[in-house]
Amino acid sequence: MEQAKLKTRSEIPEQYKWHLEDIFPSDQAWEEEFLKAEKLLERAEAFKGHLGDSVETLLACFEWMNEVGQSVGEIYTYARMRRDEDNRNSRYQALTDRAGALSVRVGSALAFVVPEILALPEGRLEGFRKTNEKITLYDHALEDILRKREHVLSSQEEKLLAEMGEIAEGPSTIFGMANNADLKFPSIKNEKGEEVELTKGNYIQFMESEDRRVRQEAFETLYGTYQKQINTWAAILNSNIKGDAFFAKARRYPSAIEASLHDDKVPLTVYDALIDTVREFLPEMHRYVKLRKKALGLDDLHMYDIYVPIVSEAKMTIPYQEAVDMCLEGLKPLGSEYRKVLEEGFTSHWIDVYENQGKTSGAYSWGTYRSHPYVLLNHQDTLDSMFTIAHEMGHSLHTYFSNRTQPHIYAGYKIFVAEVASTLNEALVMEHLLKTTEDPKLLAYLLNHYLEQFRGTVFRQTMFAEFEKKTHAMVEQGEALTAELLSSIYLQLNTDYYGPDVVMDPQIAMEWARIPHFYNAFYVYKYATGFSAATALARKILDEGEPAVERYLKFLSSGSSDYPIELLRKAGVDMETPVPVREALQVFTSLLDRLEALL
Repeated sequence: MEQAKLKTRSEIPEQYKWHLEDIFPSDQAWEEEFLKAEKLLERAEAFKGHLGDSVETLLACFEWMNEVGQSVGEIYTYARMRRDEDNRNSRYQALTDRAGALSVRVGSALAFVVPEILALPEGRLEGFRKTNEKITLYDHALEDILRKREHVLSSQEEKLLAEMGEIAEGPSTIFGMANNADLKFPSIKNEKGEEVELTKGNYIQFMESEDRRVRQEAFETLYGTYQKQINTWAAILNSNIKGDAFFAKARRYPSAIEASLHDDKVPLTVYDALIDTVREFLPEMHRYVKLRKKALGLDDLHMYDIYVPIVSEAKMTIPYQEAVDMCLEGLKPLGSEYRKVLEEGFTSHWIDVYENQGKTSGAYSWGTYRSHPYVLLNHQDTLDSMFTIAHEMGHSLHTYFSNRTQPHIYAGYKIFVAEVASTLNEALVMEHLLKTTEDPKLLAYLLNHYLEQFRGTVFRQTMFAEFEKKTHAMVEQGEALTAELLSSIYLQLNTDYYGPDVVMDPQIAMEWARIPHFYNAFYVYKYATGFSAATALARKILDEGEPAVERYLKFLSSGSSDYPIELLRKAGVDMETPVPVREALQVFTSLLDRLEALL
């Protein structure tokens, strides 16, 4: 049989590629901006030691920082996204390295600002406000700086930590290059017996196959490949966690998790309550696993049986353009203004659609303050890929509305709220499909898919969050995270979350080795809290209509002009209580009841 090979970048039609020329028309323009940014950095000396001289000096410094931030943001984003098109391209590897080094220099050059502001005599900022009202624009930013006073070091120490940044990024960079550029998987035989190259992009598609042999072969081949370098993956992750612990200790935080949460002004109780509430509902998760085992007619349910749709007769193949149309229809409740921007994104080369050799796996939304947003996809013509489009465009429109409404300093939003915008889109599209589907088999399929979203976004991400909390605590207590220990922790968590009706295949114990999010610690819990908040907000939009849409669009336009929990409270959900998570999991229970009735 002829082997189906992954296309090269040049073989992908232009209509399915993003246009990074909207950031820089050429690499030469990037080089010119790089030189401009280096010149901008030289102005640091004019401000250093003088921020308390006058309100005009402080304002000029903030404006200079905004200019530097915009310039370096464009430099880094362009280089990294060019590299993501094909990680094997040495030119863009080099540009990304230069951009990363420049970002570190920026951090070093700006390191004096926060310590100087914190060192201002009492009453100086208040005096500035009385003489020039323009400074009020920066009230929230200044409040956030003062809130972190006890965790900000001296100017020299801050400079040193900033210069450590490039070294600290080492484990993440090494993992990314090993995982995306160097790691190659053997071919497996598909349902027709054809040799097909296994990739991270098509792995889930194989895991959804109705042919159990294909699922098992894909599962064992993927993890067998990671197993060959298991000690290397453990060393990389261990180094990354040690870095988190070092920076937390250097900044006088009790732990890495508290250092991470403090940035969003999220109390540790929110993180712990998420884990506690999800564990409270694990019997419902076990009930779902038991239903899956029964519906698939299996004597033993294995970890490679977790992704296959329960209702195989209704399997959906959704080409890209059809997926786009489904998203547009499902997101109609968000109104005409939202739809207009959404259509622009789909027709103006915001999106890089298909997988190609060397392309970064997964999906993301990115961009710069002055450019439109961008979306990287690896579309596979599945229902899951359709929801990925809705998800990433949720991020992109959040970026669009925030950039359009907020000044640069507040345009970027925290991850804690970012996952609300993306997951709400998925919820609305799903609610539309559940409402308009009459075929019982297709309805059962959609219910199964929605339950899978809960499993993947609430249960699984909370399991990841537990793994991060446990592993960081061990490092902070002086323990060495060997491959064996990491696998042992991970296997026990899988056993807890999936329950007695699934066979714990030994390969799943090392899934931690392939999770990129573990290199951005204490990020994944925000998927679960975001999903919960999004479930509540989607329900309000469908029930209330225009008033809820207006509140939501205001939320999308708020950037980081307030703390995440406050922004969500204004939108209509209070994440400081367990109510949104509990309500989301009650929806999971009701969906499970509906699916059981259909099966």
